[in-house]
Amino acid sequence: MVLSLDRWVGKIAVVTGASSGIGAAIAEFLVDNGITVAGLARRSELVEENAKQLSGKPGKLYAIKADISKEEDILNAFKWIEENLGHVHILINNAGVAKENFLRNGDTADWKQTFDVNVMGLCIATREAIKIMSANNINGHIIHINSVLGHKVVPFPGINVYIASKYAVTALTETLRQELSAIDSKIKTTSISPGLVTSEITVLNTGFSEERKNIFKSMPILKAEDIAEAVGYVLSTAENVQINELTITPLGE
Repeated sequence: MVLSLDRWVGKIAVVTGASSGIGAAIAEFLVDNGITVAGLARRSELVEENAKQLSGKPGKLYAIKADISKEEDILNAFKWIEENLGHVHILINNAGVAKENFLRNGDTADWKQTFDVNVMGLCIATREAIKIMSANNINGHIIHINSVLGHKVVPFPGINVYIASKYAVTALTETLRQELSAIDSKIKTTSISPGLVTSEITVLNTGFSEERKNIFKSMPILKAEDIAEAVGYVLSTAENVQINELTITPLGE
């Protein structure tokens, strides 16, 4: 099997949560490899700054302001991409949130936001991407940035509904794979499940207590670039190969 991203050169990829961390690293990796990236984020000004820094690379990054918890924002983003950039070939569902509180006394709004971004936003973006791929006979690729917590409940108090939201992503990836297989679609689906990664959801999360951040800092940790390279790996597989699940953990964990 020869690994290559050549078939994606010049094609359109959508990356949600592209303003920082894993999303920004994925966007940069794809642009480095000649792919046109639509970076969706609430803080689109950060994506614009990243786009400037990537000027002159083989691909190009476009900043699109969108709140992934809002369906209208997602629909408008895909409409703009279709009208201004072209048909979507790759979707990286990376946007995610984690709020520190407890199931016994936590905040309902925080729980709802977690599901709206981590689950509903992912579903809506996936639906819109598949509509475009199917209508244009594109053998595209849907990649969900999941978590090892989507496969195992760990004793980590204060994580509340986050683990449940990632278990949902695991189930949604397999459900979608089965749906597409049933209609003989060549669209690929992959769940990438990292362990602890330096990002605004973990050690850089301003909503977490210093105690929790220190716990994170004491653990083996991955870099955002490690996840970007994993995305490159699954995208580079032959058209007859599908990686359903890829788990990535730091050496020594």
